[in-house]
Amino acid sequence: MKEINTILEAYSRAESAGKKSALATVVKVEGSSYRQPGARMLVTEDGELTGAISGGCLEGDALKKALLAISQRQNKLVTYDTTNEDDAEFGVQLGCNGIVHILFEYIDSSEEYNPIYFLRKLQEKRQETVLVNLFSMKRGSSQPGTVAFSGGTDVSVKSPEFKIISSDIKEAFDKKESSVKTITVDGISYEALIEYQTPNISLVIAGAGNDVIPLSEMAAILGWEVHIGDGRTTHAVQRRFPAAKKVRTVKASDFLDDIVIDDLTFFVLMTHNYQYDLSLLSALLERGCRYIGVLGPKTKLERMLEDLNNNQVTMHEEQLNSIYGPVGLDTGAETAEEIAVSVVSEIMAVLNGRTGTSLKYRTGKIHTGINQTINTKV
Repeated sequence: MKEINTILEAYSRAESAGKKSALATVVKVEGSSYRQPGARMLVTEDGELTGAISGGCLEGDALKKALLAISQRQNKLVTYDTTNEDDAEFGVQLGCNGIVHILFEYIDSSEEYNPIYFLRKLQEKRQETVLVNLFSMKRGSSQPGTVAFSGGTDVSVKSPEFKIISSDIKEAFDKKESSVKTITVDGISYEALIEYQTPNISLVIAGAGNDVIPLSEMAAILGWEVHIGDGRTTHAVQRRFPAAKKVRTVKASDFLDDIVIDDLTFFVLMTHNYQYDLSLLSALLERGCRYIGVLGPKTKLERMLEDLNNNQVTMHEEQLNSIYGPVGLDTGAETAEEIAVSVVSEIMAVLNGRTGTSLKYRTGKIHTGINQTINTKV
């Protein structure tokens, strides 16, 4: 979501300055590629690039294609074959050993359902969403581009004929995964990137000490929503944490008020106040949180669990498995900045179902990719 948010901010600036723009989206990948389907880049008519569709090797040629889409006011599909290092079609040696299909969409600000409209829909609520991007691999065919959005009961389609995609959207929600499918709309065959999107990660930090500052900043760099709460009025001040979405002075007993807890909400307890952390840990265990990081040595956590047990707090195995203490990956971190990297890395590993070990020991692919299936509509 961070890339999309950054693109929307850049588009708003360009629109205010009267600049025309195009949106480049990776819609399909065959083989390996630095970016996967759904990666986006905004290009303005004066050559400003926001976002990325590769590791930097495609951007130069993509700029030319985007400027062509802007000048012609047309959507265009461009294919980059990186399997051949001597490919002279776009004059660069990529070595990614894959074929990347990129759709360039001209953004017509006078058109209500332009690509930016659909991207803005992603920001309206904290919810799961699905975007649909239609494209054709046939040379000379029309390229509809971004045509549909669904956020539960909130559904928007570019035109009525695209409502036929509703069953594919439902499937994306059910499976919680993106896919590339072949579909038929009004007798015309297209491929569709059906992109499942989750809300931003919400990182809730109990504590407003100096060691929270780098954690807040690193989480914000990743596009996470950061919420900070502490009982000390001298510490819980917004200006100390400009990257945080919200900073509150709050008692431990009231900490969870107004906090939305879902599968993408992660908590870290680092107030350096034993009783405050203990009270909040007890409340979080009752709420069934996915991840509760506890800063400090293992002896502190063992004492906390013993105190909870003495207070007749029942803790099941699933609840205990949600506690990560000492918080963070085992990287030898010592400074506040190093600990922040360790904590953020552990949360990413938990989120993606990984162990956090070195990639040199991984035998399979780093990324699983997007399913490509055929689903013909008649």
